[in-house]
Amino acid sequence: MTKQQILSSCELFLLDLDGTVYLDDTPIGAMRRTLERLRGCGKRLVYLTNNSSRTRAEYCEKLRRLDLFDAKDDVYTSSMAAIGYLAAHHAGARVHLLATDAVRAEFAQAGVRLCEERPDVCVLAYDTTLTFEKLKRFNESLAGGCVYIATHPDDVCPTAGVPMPDVGSFTALLQRSCGRLPQVVCGKPFTVMGRCIAQRYGVPPARMCMVGDRMHTDIRFANANGMKGVLVLSGETTRESMAHFSDRPDLVLEDLNEIFS
Repeated sequence: MTKQQILSSCELFLLDLDGTVYLDDTPIGAMRRTLERLRGCGKRLVYLTNNSSRTRAEYCEKLRRLDLFDAKDDVYTSSMAAIGYLAAHHAGARVHLLATDAVRAEFAQAGVRLCEERPDVCVLAYDTTLTFEKLKRFNESLAGGCVYIATHPDDVCPTAGVPMPDVGSFTALLQRSCGRLPQVVCGKPFTVMGRCIAQRYGVPPARMCMVGDRMHTDIRFANANGMKGVLVLSGETTRESMAHFSDRPDLVLEDLNEIFS
């Protein structure tokens, strides 16, 4: 598929963050100009991230600080997908949520009933304030047999130097301690987030384009949800490493700025 075909067939662009739009705190190339041109073409931009250690508001603030956010843009996180899943399938349930205080507040503000005593559902988010006591209590709730949901599957979170353990690493630890794996995973590459996005924005998947730097999350998400997938080589994936995946992008760019070159 050509760049022009992507631009003409898609109205909603889902943009991964680190490695796609910026690297740490630095926009990739002429990213501000590229995003303005996409908006000028009538495209809706939604920044889509699996990282559930921060709230939507926190991501919006960072994007504004980097001058990458417009009033018409939006941010959607795996935490928001988990909130949507709870509302659809477990409304009113008692939820034991392992998350940062800010993310816990985001769930509570959305009407999720947070409770660690006799919970109906356990939700595992990316708690970067994790303590042994918090982990112990969550493990006890899981052992009690309640529904088990994870916000996303990433094993590590990319950082300068050594990557940090992410939710996928936490689930492996909990599997060893209580013998359970999540029954539902909400974030990329799974379909829970895809369905939530289609409902939230009222756009059919065929008119969406997922842009990201990871084959096993971003491009697999596009493939699983019937979206167009654009792989950018400005982050994790190289042309050589692409060959190790069965997932197939519709277009490969050096970075997102190349879509207009």
